[in-house]
Amino acid sequence: MYVSGYGETPYGIEWIRFEEDAPYPDLVKTVPHVAFEVDDLEAALEGESILISPNSPSPGVQVAFIEVDGASVELMQIGCTEAEEGL
Repeated sequence: MYVSGYGETPYGIEWIRFEEDAPYPDLVKTVPHVAFEVDDLEAALEGESILISPNSPSPGVQVAFIEVDGASVELMQIGCTEAEEGL
């Protein structure tokens, strides 16, 4: 997986590219997604179809991917505690 661009534009657009054999769902690897910041990731995931379980890509950030109407959506909790990172 390759990530670039987030800090390079005033809009915070992040470009993600995956190698063909990357261990992620095809929907995440092949279709652009949107991301939303949530206050409580665990609560936001209740009842959702989870594509990628909660994980912490960097300190203080917890993310998960869900499927909504055939598209992937990233949910991000920013500023979470170490305990929340272990969701």
